[in-house]
Amino acid sequence: MIPPRPQDFAPPALVTPPRGPWLLGGKRLADLVAALALGVLVVPVLLVVVVAVRLDSPGPALFRQWRVGRGGRPFVIYKLRTMRTGVAGPELTQTGDPRITRLGRLLRRTSIDELPQLLNILKGDMSFIGPRPEVPGILEAEWTVAQRDILSVRPGLSGWAQIHGRDDLPLETKLAYDMDYVRDPGLLRDVRILLATPGLLLSGRGIK
Repeated sequence: MIPPRPQDFAPPALVTPPRGPWLLGGKRLADLVAALALGVLVVPVLLVVVVAVRLDSPGPALFRQWRVGRGGRPFVIYKLRTMRTGVAGPELTQTGDPRITRLGRLLRRTSIDELPQLLNILKGDMSFIGPRPEVPGILEAEWTVAQRDILSVRPGLSGWAQIHGRDDLPLETKLAYDMDYVRDPGLLRDVRILLATPGLLLSGRGIK
């Protein structure tokens, strides 16, 4: 069970509206085509991992949590469960978090736990490239009004902050990278992020 839907977080209209064919439609089309193609390929892997998660520890295979998307609208993000259920702790994972299961460490290390977010991409909640979506409570408590400009674009599986350190970055540094991205989005930067992401995944850098 997840709590009721949080309030919307309306971002200030300080960012220049998206321009050009990539931002106005090309990126969304590319997301749909890629998510459908990858979805077909990873379904067998997901089925095996779902069974493994259920065998590894009690609880559902999928983890659902509210995150804040484009325009400040909350949405439910999907992940493979990597932590024990019914164990109290902070909302976000900590380094060496004892709640993480044995299999969960492997899923996090390889980012396989993020594969269900292909569904979020198909639904239009997310993109392949964009700032990672934030938890509502952290956004409300720690983001400045100006930083809410990050909500002007769809959140992504990988982003400018991700390839520069991921969870190793302090929150302010991460938000600075995300602000830089939303001020100058475009096809070339998205391709650069896409090409850098596999190396990041293989290195395991910045994963808690």
